[in-house]
Amino acid sequence: MTFFNHLIDLSLEAAPYLLFGLIIAGLIKAWLPESWVKRQLSGSGSKPVVKAALLGAPMPLCSCSVIPVALGIRRSGASKGSTVSFLVSTPETGVDSISLTYAMMGPFMAIVRPIAAIATALTAGLWVNASERSSSTSCQDSKSAGQASTSCCSKPEKVEPQTTSCCSSKTPQDTADSCCAPKPKSPPVSSCCETKSNAKASQGADVIAGVQFAFGKLYQDIVWWLLAGLIVAAAVQTFVPTEWLASWGSGWVAKFVMLVIGIPMYICASASTPIAAGLMLAGVSPGTVLVFLLAGPATNMSTIAVLRNELGLSIMIKYIVSVMAMALLSGVALDLLLEQQQVLIADGHQHTDWIPLWLSASTLAILVAAAIKPIRDWAFGLINRPSGAH
Repeated sequence: MTFFNHLIDLSLEAAPYLLFGLIIAGLIKAWLPESWVKRQLSGSGSKPVVKAALLGAPMPLCSCSVIPVALGIRRSGASKGSTVSFLVSTPETGVDSISLTYAMMGPFMAIVRPIAAIATALTAGLWVNASERSSSTSCQDSKSAGQASTSCCSKPEKVEPQTTSCCSSKTPQDTADSCCAPKPKSPPVSSCCETKSNAKASQGADVIAGVQFAFGKLYQDIVWWLLAGLIVAAAVQTFVPTEWLASWGSGWVAKFVMLVIGIPMYICASASTPIAAGLMLAGVSPGTVLVFLLAGPATNMSTIAVLRNELGLSIMIKYIVSVMAMALLSGVALDLLLEQQQVLIADGHQHTDWIPLWLSASTLAILVAAAIKPIRDWAFGLINRPSGAH
């Protein structure tokens, strides 16, 4: 196949998952309370990182569609460690890829794969949290006693709340003029302490706001990085044949080759499964294949570029190093474990495209249109038009 054919195929493969991911990101923005997200996934402890790894593992999101979801979670208040943990575990495995692994590579690999993915996510997330905590501690230690009130790390003095606030928990002194006094019989709509009978947006309005966030700001932040990643992935698939990969067999060299090829490549967990099964049938060791299954879906040029842009260079490096180290360690451990055993792979199982071509083409057309500002603004104008307007 030519480079252009690979680029079209990758775009068609990624489009439905990316669209699905943007919709999830919009719903997260619209319906998930920021306070709940902070409680569940924020903080420097291990609990939010574990939750993010376990939450992301079964989700059927590829390395392309997980990016907008992770950014939506991050911008709703999740910590960097939780975001990284989610970014690792989600594309490396999912319910769809686990079932394919069971069918094409056997039950043992179907168990090992998600365990290795969760372990990699925990390693990356905990490392990021530890580095963030240590940098925060060094900032606090650097403050001098004489500059405690003006230090960037000092806590602001507590200010007593205004007792004259109309919403204050204390009884206002001037009850005659207070809008919260029990005396006035003004309707609840005009009260400043009402429990938002008018301020509460409808569910439909929340969904519209979430969709505009996902296909507006969020999509525009990542679309060109995604395009660059797809171009690089198409080039790798065009000029690095699978037969060359299979010829290396096993050992450290083969595992490093899998890392070099897998890290920049865009490939989802489900699509990587038949390739991995074919490599095993061609003579590549299960541990070497596991390196590809972990590094390929978790890292690609799109994810790396977005990580650099959103979380910074230091977090991006920790992400890549964690995935590389855990992929290598998992592959070596698996080969050692299976040294005296034989992995049985079911014959006759071929990868089938579950998404019809018309749906892939339609979602790709929607994403291309959403990337063009005049078309996007026109669509948002139609959505925001009042129901009575013509």
